[in-house]
Amino acid sequence: MIPLVLLTEKTEQVKIALQKKYFKNIEWVDDIVQQDVLRRKTQSELDAQLAQINRISKDIGTLIKEGKKEEATIQKQAVTNLKKSIDIAQNALKDIEHAMEDKMIKLPNIPHEKVPAGKTLDDNVLIRAGGNKSTIAQHTPLLCNWDLVKAYNIVDFELGAKITGSGFPLYIGQGAKLQRALIQYFLDFNTSRGYVEVLPPFLVNEASAFGTGALPDKDKQMYHVSEDNFFLIPTSEVPVTNMYRDVIVQEDELPIKLTAYSPCFRREAGSFGKDVRGLNRIHQFEKVEIVQIVHPDKSYQVLDEMVGHVEQLLQSLELPYRIILLCGGDMSFTSAMTYDFEVYSQAQDKWLEVSSVSNFEAFQTNRMKCRFKSASTNKTQFPHSLNGSSLALSRIFAVLIENNQGANGIRLPQVLHQYMGANSIKK
Repeated sequence: MIPLVLLTEKTEQVKIALQKKYFKNIEWVDDIVQQDVLRRKTQSELDAQLAQINRISKDIGTLIKEGKKEEATIQKQAVTNLKKSIDIAQNALKDIEHAMEDKMIKLPNIPHEKVPAGKTLDDNVLIRAGGNKSTIAQHTPLLCNWDLVKAYNIVDFELGAKITGSGFPLYIGQGAKLQRALIQYFLDFNTSRGYVEVLPPFLVNEASAFGTGALPDKDKQMYHVSEDNFFLIPTSEVPVTNMYRDVIVQEDELPIKLTAYSPCFRREAGSFGKDVRGLNRIHQFEKVEIVQIVHPDKSYQVLDEMVGHVEQLLQSLELPYRIILLCGGDMSFTSAMTYDFEVYSQAQDKWLEVSSVSNFEAFQTNRMKCRFKSASTNKTQFPHSLNGSSLALSRIFAVLIENNQGANGIRLPQVLHQYMGANSIKK
């Protein structure tokens, strides 16, 4: 959530920045500023009335002691009238604050000044590419993942649809083992670099979903357990970051580095066509996430480090990849800056997104009331939160098997041999 002081003191700059995200209701910023003026005026009048009641109450005590009952009775009536006015003012204040909050929670985060302008994929900026496409096996014909998994009997989409519905794949045999191997390798890779592993709940309450910005932004994309008002998580970022909701940490506890595995659940409403075939886009998938909560002065340095971390992970999997800086119109509701990682599928002849690494600055921590106490000033302020996919498994799984298929099986990258107990997947 954008801090109110920023909205009131840098109104025009905020409006210009939100236009970079193509936010449609820019006028809300002016509405909030006007409501804040009215809020402060109402609060001032309310404070004056409360102070007047205190003064009159003291006078009533004095009058009673002096035996001036009639004057005391008149003052008591004045207090009664003031209390009615105060009730009206308090209700008005609540209405004003509610109207302000209703708009403030729907304002997206302000993009960083270095975020490129634009609205479409073509406006995103290629940062760099890595990996070598020439190492991809040129087996003929190359099968896409939805056909390849059938040939090797490692994922069954039809049986998953029978059990649950379309978009809920069932991993079998070596497919289930490869999925488990990837999860374990990703977690080991992250913890070896200082991230503390946690295993969070896979359902969250409304406060947690709100804290990271999933609500109200993605309410239509999340599965909702209405009876308990719980939400199935779209990513472990939500429960992991909310570990620090309503928490004040000491400055020397920063940075906080966490990693977590979880299944992820997304309705993906409105997704149709060939781009969603097979493992390209599904309703339940597994992911390993990295989350950091850091000092505001260091968050963009940390963002670069996290990008480098995910890049090393992709290099170890021997996959061709590229890193994209998203333009303002292609960024998420909560992000101030986002880098996407894409890997190349030879079989599909296309790039598939497998990770997003984002800096949310104080947007999430403000919503969660996560603060840290400065060692120099002893005052509290909001840290910055960051997260990244490290990695999303369904598309990694898809590209690994597509790019490494051959006449004698599916070759596995060296780093997975110890986890699979084999160097390839055989029919």
